[in-house]
Amino acid sequence: MLDVLLVDDDQEFTDIASNIIEFLGHNIQVAADIAEAKEWLGSQSFDHILLDFMLPDGSGLHLLDHLKTIDSKAYVTFITGHPSVKGMLSEVCGPKIDYLVKPLQREDIESALNRKSQPKKAITSSSKLHFDCLIGESPAMQELYLMIERVANTQANVMLMGESGVGKEVVASAIHNVSKAEGQLVATNCGALSNELIGSELFGHEKGAFTGAVAQKTGVFERAENGTLFLDEVTEMPIEMQPNLLRVLESKKVVRVGGTKELPVNCRVVSATNRTMESIARDNVLREDIYFRLAVFPITIPALRQRTEDIPLLANAFLDELNQENNKNYSWDKNQLERLISYDWPGNVRELRHCVHRTFIMSDPKSDELRLPSSFESPFSMVTKTDNNVSAGQTIEDVEKNLIRITLEKVQGNKTAAAEMLGISTKTLYNRLHAYGEL
Repeated sequence: MLDVLLVDDDQEFTDIASNIIEFLGHNIQVAADIAEAKEWLGSQSFDHILLDFMLPDGSGLHLLDHLKTIDSKAYVTFITGHPSVKGMLSEVCGPKIDYLVKPLQREDIESALNRKSQPKKAITSSSKLHFDCLIGESPAMQELYLMIERVANTQANVMLMGESGVGKEVVASAIHNVSKAEGQLVATNCGALSNELIGSELFGHEKGAFTGAVAQKTGVFERAENGTLFLDEVTEMPIEMQPNLLRVLESKKVVRVGGTKELPVNCRVVSATNRTMESIARDNVLREDIYFRLAVFPITIPALRQRTEDIPLLANAFLDELNQENNKNYSWDKNQLERLISYDWPGNVRELRHCVHRTFIMSDPKSDELRLPSSFESPFSMVTKTDNNVSAGQTIEDVEKNLIRITLEKVQGNKTAAAEMLGISTKTLYNRLHAYGEL
């Protein structure tokens, strides 16, 4: 049984959350603002604090600072309506702070509280290849494996969605491997081809079809016969070319550029994009009829920060490859793996692999000890932080003000929508804006 302090000014939410926490068998006290929370902390010790990021009398970060001054041992979980808070503040708060995003389910609260009450799982270094190419034993990956197995036994087209670096081409390979297709896996990047060349790449061309077409060329649809065609960055394909792709998907026939003969093709199409569902619909990058042809079975690949228990497995697998290639015997120690786990990895598995390779190069060849870099940040994560103006050393007010600013920008200044996204009342938002002189 835990003693839990819930700090949030949303009474409807605190009523529901309190009932859930009591149902889970824990003691719960509620504070509506920082001042009331400090009163509770002055009279009672708590095992876990569920803390709203934005409160009527300040930021939850202010209470976090207060906890340090009173040497509280309570585990803290920030609750917010803004999903980018974790990424923005992970460097400021450190790895021991957890985050939940509203709306919350009972399972979310139970999982957060169990992180305190249950011992940490031991870091494991053993790794198993799933479908000859995928590594990971986390619940998120187990769900992914199930979807791969289900769709691989059909001929349905698959659209892979997820952030850059999560391994979409590797998942495409897994689907191809499990399907036991007779043909090969053929991959092409739709975003890397010019408008003039994409038709030739996809459908092929006849000799003399255009300047430079000195010989006949077969397109990727033909080369993937009885196999799998992987169309990476499909949402970057020029919109004017998409009707030609739709025609092939519907008729299963291609006409080479400069040709007149229809050629039958037979392959499963696995496409990929790092755009979200919202972006696809909002930015008009993919025709609706094309989407429904390509995304018969959409799969979202989890980001690395959503499966942190897989980081040691991946880090060991990447290190083993380098050890074998270079006849070395480097290994990770526990503190190094903990540090890898605590980082947010905005570039996902690709960034982790890059970091392992960099570590391998930096390490003393005369020793078996690895030397991690002082910082894992890439130029891209640095750009993100510069754009958002959030970094270690800033004041709490600056962090909170910037979070409000980028939220208002995202909703084109709609304060009601911004308040809902931040998980606070409109009145609280106006109070914060007034305090910062933004009204």
